[in-house]
Amino acid sequence: MLGARTVGAGWDHVSVRPDADVEPGTLLVAAPSLLDPNFRRTVVYVIDHRAEGTLGVVLNRPSEIAVHDVLPAWGPHVSRPQAVYVGGPVEQKTALCLAALRTGQVVGELDGVIAVHGPVALVDLDSDPDVLVPRVRGMRVFAGYAGWGADQLAGEIERGDWVVVPGLPDDVLAPMGADLWGRVLRRQGMPLALLATHPIDLQRN
Repeated sequence: MLGARTVGAGWDHVSVRPDADVEPGTLLVAAPSLLDPNFRRTVVYVIDHRAEGTLGVVLNRPSEIAVHDVLPAWGPHVSRPQAVYVGGPVEQKTALCLAALRTGQVVGELDGVIAVHGPVALVDLDSDPDVLVPRVRGMRVFAGYAGWGADQLAGEIERGDWVVVPGLPDDVLAPMGADLWGRVLRRQGMPLALLATHPIDLQRN
């Protein structure tokens, strides 16, 4: 899946690419002007970013489906709410799992995980949860993902659809009801923090 990308034209005429700050572990925060229902007021955690394309998951779209109903072995171990999150509009029948490792755990020394950034790792859902669970402080399961082909994300950032900011491991485990979109923007300081005050209903602005 990570290798399935569309190769497009380069940005040779641009001295600094609009997506120069994007890397695994960064967040794409939807600008208030982005009204696409798949991404409105979303926070996307970037899992993979390279010239061929970008892959991430939406962190703040819990579904009404319990993890236990689709992945019984993992259901009791995921962070509350123990729901499947909608990771994005691509391949929504595909499940991805992100985990935040406990302090002192090294991704390269653990079976069943692939490093993303810092203590955050992708979990192989075919592995044994009983082996992994004691080594993580939280996990989240996502159905589907957000994907961009070559140069597509750079174009959207240049258009002003996304704000690129550093991510924290706790962002991956944000509880239901938390305004992750507003929280991430507010911690950036001025002037980005002002975006967090943007009303959901544009007619109220």
